[in-house]
Amino acid sequence: MFNTTIGKFRLMGFIEGASLLILLFIAMPLKYIFDYPEAVKLVGSLHGFFFILYLIFIAYTTFKIRWSFLWVFSSVLVAFIPFGNIVLDNKLKKAKFA
Repeated sequence: MFNTTIGKFRLMGFIEGASLLILLFIAMPLKYIFDYPEAVKLVGSLHGFFFILYLIFIAYTTFKIRWSFLWVFSSVLVAFIPFGNIVLDNKLKKAKFA
């Protein structure tokens, strides 16, 4: 599954999406409810790293399989929406890429 260009992109999307969810639903409550700001510092840094990698994977996938602008735009957009990568992943599974 992860030996294709789309498979690698889907894996990176899962990692980036999971890091966003961990940041929003674990680290942020730890900071604001339990007064533990170090959680956001650590998880936020990791999420930033994964986000940059995700953008690199978008560029790689775009050039490798000649993605249309709609796929590129959608891929960037879902990075800012919790659970957005799950929706995109389902669309990618159904799409046929040569």
